[in-house]
Amino acid sequence: MAIATLLIANRGEIAVRIVRAARELGIRTVQAHSAADADSLAVQLADAAIEIGPAPASKSYLDIGAILAAAREAGADAIHPGYGFLAENAAFAAAVEEAGIVFVGPSAATIRRMGDKVAAREAAMEAGVPVVPGSRGRLESVEAARGILAETGYPVLIKAAAGGGGRGIRIAHDEHEFDRLFHQAGAEAKAAFGDGGLYVEKAIPRARHVEVQLLGDGERVVHCFERECSLQRRRQKVWEEAPAIGLDPAVREQLCAAAVRLAEAVRYRGAGTVEFLYDEDGGDFFFIEMNTRIQVEHPVTECVTGIDLIAEMLAIAGGAPLSLRQEQIALSGHAIEVRINAEDPANGFMPFPGLVSDLRVPGGPGVRFDSLLYPGYAIPPFYDSLLGKLIVWAEDRPRALARLSRALGELRIEGVKTTAPLHLALAADPEVRAARYHTRWLEGWLETNATKLGSEEEGAG
Repeated sequence: MAIATLLIANRGEIAVRIVRAARELGIRTVQAHSAADADSLAVQLADAAIEIGPAPASKSYLDIGAILAAAREAGADAIHPGYGFLAENAAFAAAVEEAGIVFVGPSAATIRRMGDKVAAREAAMEAGVPVVPGSRGRLESVEAARGILAETGYPVLIKAAAGGGGRGIRIAHDEHEFDRLFHQAGAEAKAAFGDGGLYVEKAIPRARHVEVQLLGDGERVVHCFERECSLQRRRQKVWEEAPAIGLDPAVREQLCAAAVRLAEAVRYRGAGTVEFLYDEDGGDFFFIEMNTRIQVEHPVTECVTGIDLIAEMLAIAGGAPLSLRQEQIALSGHAIEVRINAEDPANGFMPFPGLVSDLRVPGGPGVRFDSLLYPGYAIPPFYDSLLGKLIVWAEDRPRALARLSRALGELRIEGVKTTAPLHLALAADPEVRAARYHTRWLEGWLETNATKLGSEEEGAG
C-alpha cells in the first residue's frame, strides 16, 4: 500500500530533501521537530509539523516514545529516519514496526546485523566479499588480540563494533601503543554508543575510500555504481565524487558485484551503502562496513544516474517492488559534492552557529544546493554543523572541478563562517585536481594550509 502520510524524524537539509521528494509523490508530510527547530526550513515546507521535545537531541530526535507519539497524532503510516540520530537504531526500527507503522529503511533485524561491524564482517565473509585482514569476532581483551596481531602486523586499526562517525577508532603502530589505545577506544565506544566492543583490522597505508550505492526490495538488489569519499578529516567525509576516480572498469564491476552479493545475502530493503577500502597500489578492495540508511553524499549518485534515491526508498517502503533493472542503470558524466559546514577552517574548524544575515545560492547548469538555510535563519548550536551540500555535475571531472570553483565563488552565506574557503582551496590544489590523494591525505594538507583558509571578508561564507 502506497504511503499516504509520512512523518520525518530528522532535521536540517535531509529533512528538506525528504519533504521535497515526498511532495512530488503526492505524500503528505509531517515534520517532527525540536523546540529549537520550530522555525526551520523543513517545518516551513512540510504540510504539518509537530514539536517532539526541547532542543537537546536526547529529549527530541533521539526520543523514540516522543517520535511514535507524534506519528500517531499525525496519523502517519510511515516514518523516514533520514541519516544520523535514530536512522540505524535497530530498537527504533523495531518499535516503529511494532506500532504498525512503516519504517522507511531495512528491517530491524537487518539493521541489527549490519550495524554491528563485527557481525557485518561475518556476513561479508559468508557472502564471499573480501574483508580487511583482522579479528574474526569481538575482542574482549588485549591478550585476545595477540595472535591476530602476529598475523596482521603493525600498524593496525582498533575499531568500535558499534556506531560510526569516526569515534572509537585508534591506530596503533607497535605493541606498547596498542595496549594503551585499546582501552581508550573501548572507553570512547562505550561512552558514545553504549557498547564498548572492539575489533582490529590491518591499517592499509594510502587507501582510498570507495562505496557502492544499493537499492533493494528484500528480494532483489541493484547497484547505482560507486562514490569516491577519500577526502576526509578525522575520518569524517568532507568532499565526495561519483564515479570513483580512475577506477579500472574490471575493478568497478567486481566491487559493485560484491556489494550486491552482500545485500542480497541479508535480503536488503531500501537504500543502503557498502563501504570499501581500495588499495590502489595492489588493486585490491576490502569491505569495511554497511550503512543501512540514506547517506549525506547520495546526491552525487543521483546526478550521475538520474535516479531519485529518496523517491525509490519511499516507493519500496510503500510496498512497490524495485522499479529498476541493473541494465537500466548507467553512468553519465561526473559529480562532486562538498559539505558546507558552519565551521571556521582557519581556526581548527571551530563551530560557528549564528544568524544568516544574507544568502546567495549559486545556480546555472549542473549546480544543486541542498541546504537548510534561508536569510534570517538562526543556526542553532545544538546539532551537527552541516548547513548544506553544494553539488555540481558536468560531462567530465575537469569540467566538474571548474564548475565547482565557479559555484563556490558565487555562494555567499553572510553572518557566519563556513567551510567554503576550504573547498575553494582544494578545488585549486594540483594534487586534488590530479586525484593523487587517499584517506589520510587531507589531514596532512591541513597542517600546512589551514591558516590560509580565512575568508577575505569577515562573516562571509
